[in-house]
Amino acid sequence: MKATILLEPGKIELQEVEMPRAGPGEVIVRIRSALTCGTDLKAYRRGHPKIPMPTRFGHEFSGDVWEVGEGVEGFRVGDQVMCVNSAPCGECDECRRGLENLCTASDMFSWGAFAEFMKVPARIVKHNMFKKPPGLSYSEAAMLEPLACVVYGLEQVRLKKEDTVLVIGAGPIGLLHVMVTRVLGAGKIIVSGRRSKRLKIARLIGADVVIDAAKEDVYGRVMAETGGVGASLVVECTGQLKVWEESTRLVARGGTVILFGGLPKGTTATFDTSRLHYDQITLKGVFHFTRSAVRCAYDLLASGRVRVKDLITGSYTLDDMKKVIDQLLDGNCIKIEIVPTAR
Repeated sequence: MKATILLEPGKIELQEVEMPRAGPGEVIVRIRSALTCGTDLKAYRRGHPKIPMPTRFGHEFSGDVWEVGEGVEGFRVGDQVMCVNSAPCGECDECRRGLENLCTASDMFSWGAFAEFMKVPARIVKHNMFKKPPGLSYSEAAMLEPLACVVYGLEQVRLKKEDTVLVIGAGPIGLLHVMVTRVLGAGKIIVSGRRSKRLKIARLIGADVVIDAAKEDVYGRVMAETGGVGASLVVECTGQLKVWEESTRLVARGGTVILFGGLPKGTTATFDTSRLHYDQITLKGVFHFTRSAVRCAYDLLASGRVRVKDLITGSYTLDDMKKVIDQLLDGNCIKIEIVPTAR
């Protein structure tokens, strides 16, 4: 079969590899849709601590069950399925403390969605695989993993209906935050970004105010929109040091900043300690998801309360992966779909 291999940062290659076989508890999925992700781009640019290289590439996908291993329950050949790329071991110290997202199992993650077929490990089949609802497209179903990450992050805060939310960054994750905070009933949603196409989509999917950070004073606009107090919740989705540090200026007293966008290991940020202490600001780092967040994300997609089709801005085949990477580097797209096999 064909599979995209990330050989090293900056180098991918489409290769013919051996077809996977399903072991006990495992499922082989014929990929129908795989989506690009900011994590993919980060790994391509500079590597990633969770993605050893060389490795099969991609992790957001949906498809059809091609083969089931011994002992698999609830799935059979031909089922249309959607799942995420990890599941906790349930045995490490982090799992026992309820921090499934920080599971330390060496085989927690599974990669290789930019391919014709993918093996889904037994733990994921057991905990984080679902049958795709008939009314949900394959491409929408492939959005389960990033949506679960967003749901998990927002589970860490108590959002009230009168709260103003500021989302910094109008990429895929930022736009998913707009959708979920709208479902949660945020009073006002402000989005700050630098690309007009993305800001237009932010408005389309529920943002009340959009700020073009390339042309406007973000701090001034946020203060004007909040009566000078700042946003109750600020969600940082850019993964840029300067924005991390600026975020504490934009949050209201007693508010929370979710630091969603990751920075390279060893990066040091500087914050105004007076703001953090006397204004009782909470800085919350979030990473990955739990099983409950995955289930919630599935329910949001299956019920139609979150509609993600507007975030998919292109569709290509495996042979076009280098073109896809170029578009991601250019930054004008949102999510790009890879369709490995004919539907």
